[in-house]
Amino acid sequence: MFPKNSVERMQNIRFLLILLLGLISVMLYENWQTDYVLNPAVEAAKQAKILEENGGVPVSTDMGGNALSAVSDRIITVTTDVYRLEIDTQGGTLQNLDLLTYPKHSAQEDDGWGRLLKDNFDISWLPETEKHSADEVIRLLDSSNKKLFLAQSGLMGSNSNAPNHHALLTSSENTYTLSDIEDTLKVPLTWTDDNGIEVTKTFIFTRGSFVISLEQEIINNSNKTWQGRQYSQLLRKPLEEDGNNKNFIRTYEGPVLYSTEEKYEKIDYDELNSSDLSRKNTGGWSAMIQHYFATAWVPPATEENHFYTKRLEDLRYVIGSYSELVTVEPLEQTTLVSKLFVGPKLQPVMEKVSEGLELTVDYGFLTFLGKPIFWLLIHIQEYVVNWGLAILGVTLCIKAVFFRLSKSSYTSMARMRKVQPKLAQLKESCGDDKQRFNTEMMALYKREKVNPLGGCFPILIQIPVFISLYWVLIETVEIRQAPFAGWLIDLSVQDPYYLLPVLMGITMKLQQLLNAPPIDPIQAKIMKMFPYIFTVFFLFFPSGLVLYWVCNNTLSFLQQWYITRQLEKNDPDYVA
Repeated sequence: MFPKNSVERMQNIRFLLILLLGLISVMLYENWQTDYVLNPAVEAAKQAKILEENGGVPVSTDMGGNALSAVSDRIITVTTDVYRLEIDTQGGTLQNLDLLTYPKHSAQEDDGWGRLLKDNFDISWLPETEKHSADEVIRLLDSSNKKLFLAQSGLMGSNSNAPNHHALLTSSENTYTLSDIEDTLKVPLTWTDDNGIEVTKTFIFTRGSFVISLEQEIINNSNKTWQGRQYSQLLRKPLEEDGNNKNFIRTYEGPVLYSTEEKYEKIDYDELNSSDLSRKNTGGWSAMIQHYFATAWVPPATEENHFYTKRLEDLRYVIGSYSELVTVEPLEQTTLVSKLFVGPKLQPVMEKVSEGLELTVDYGFLTFLGKPIFWLLIHIQEYVVNWGLAILGVTLCIKAVFFRLSKSSYTSMARMRKVQPKLAQLKESCGDDKQRFNTEMMALYKREKVNPLGGCFPILIQIPVFISLYWVLIETVEIRQAPFAGWLIDLSVQDPYYLLPVLMGITMKLQQLLNAPPIDPIQAKIMKMFPYIFTVFFLFFPSGLVLYWVCNNTLSFLQQWYITRQLEKNDPDYVA
C-alpha cells in the first residue's frame, strides 16, 4: 500500500504541513515588516530640466515645498464633494489633494467602546503622533519635501513653444468650488506666446467622481504649422509610513504600468535605480499606488503612447507617457485629452475608468482565487450590511465548498487517533528496530484501513484559499474602518484588545485535542506549542482575518467533534 522508503515521510507529513502553515504565517508577518521605501537623502531645493531621450519630456527637478512652490498668488484652490486640492499655475501641476470622504481615523474611535481607554486612563503621556482628530483626511498628492507627490502635465513643442509644466499659466480666479446645484466644475488655465499660439488647459471635476478630466485646447493663430505632443506624469518620493502605523501592514507602494502586451506590471524602485523604462503601447496607463489608494494617468485608449520612467536626484521618481506627434495647421485648433484617477482602489469604479485599472487591487499570483472571494464578499455584504457578518458568510461558504474534503480529512484524523494506542504499544515492543516498526506499522494501517495521508491533502488544498482571503481582506478598501460589533470598530487593523487572537488560539487548541499526537515525543511537544505561537502571530493580523480564522476553527472543531463522536458510537473499540 505504501512504499517502504517513504514510511517515515508519511508518518510525519501532517507535522510538516503544520510547519509549512507556520512558515507561511512567518512569511506573511515578515512581509508586513518589509519596507518598500528607501531612506531619503538630505533634501535640497533645485531648479533644472532633464530631457527624456526619445521625445524630450521635461522632467522637473523642482522640489515641492521650496520658495517657488510656496508663492501663494500662484496657487488655485479647488473644492468638490470628494476633493480639496491645489493647482499650481506654474504648469498646472496638481498638488496637496485631500480625499474629503476618507478620514485618516475612524470617527468611531472617539465613540462607544473605543473610548474606554481614553475615558478611564490618562493618555497625556502619549506622543503627539498618537493623538488625532477624526476630521483629518487622507492626502494623496503632496507638495511637501518629505512626502513629495505631484501630478504634472503639459505640451512639448517640436518646432515652436509649448506650455510644459514649468510654464506660467494664468487663471481668472484663485478659488473654485463645486456648488450644490452643479454636477461638473471646470478650472481653465491659459497660456499664449508671442507668435499667436494659444493653449487653454482645463481640468474638469465631476460630482461623486474620483476622475479628473484634462483637456488641452491648442489654437494656432500663427502663420506656421504647430507640432507637438501632450504628456502626463507622476513625480513622487517613496512613501514613508508613519512611525505609529498600528497594524504594521506593508503592501506594495510604487510605480505600476499597464499595457496590452505585458498587462499589469509593478516596477520596483530598485528597477528604476538601475535603468529607465521606455516603451510604446496603444492605450494603457501609468500609476503610483499605495495601500488602499491609487493615482493613475490614463491617456486615450485608442491612441499610441510612449511610456517612460526616470530616476531624479534626491530619490524622486517619475512615471508617465507622451503622445504621438500632433500637427495643428495655421488658423486651426485641436484638443488633446487625458484622465487622472486619484482615489481609493474601488474595483467596480476603476473597471469603468480603464481596462486593467482594477488590478491595482493586487492579489498576487492568486488573483484567480482572490477575485471570486471578493465578489462573494461584496454580494454578501449587500444583504447583511455589515462587513464582519460578510466575512462570517464567506467563511460559511468556503466551509460548504470544502465540506466533503474536510469530512474526509477529519475522518482520517479520527481513525488515526483510534490506532494511536496500538502504535504506541508497537513502538514500545519494537524498541530501536525501526525497520520492523515501519513494517508492522504499515500492516496495522492496512488492517485498520487507515491512510496516514488522508488528513493532510485536504488541508494542503485549503492553504491557497486562506492566503487569497488574506490578500482580499488586506487590499479591500471597503473594509478600511469598517466596524463589526462592540470593540471591533475597524476590521482592517489588529484587535486593539487582542481578544480575537486569544480566542483563535483557544479554538486551535481545542482542535488539536481531537487530533492524534505524534508518536515522537519531541514532535508532540513542538505541536503543543503551535496554538501559542500562532496566537502571537495573529496578534498583529487584521481583525477581519482573525475573525475569519476564529469562525473557521470553530466550525472545523464542531465538524471534527461530531465525526469523532460518530466513530465512538459505531465502533466500541474506539479509544478517545
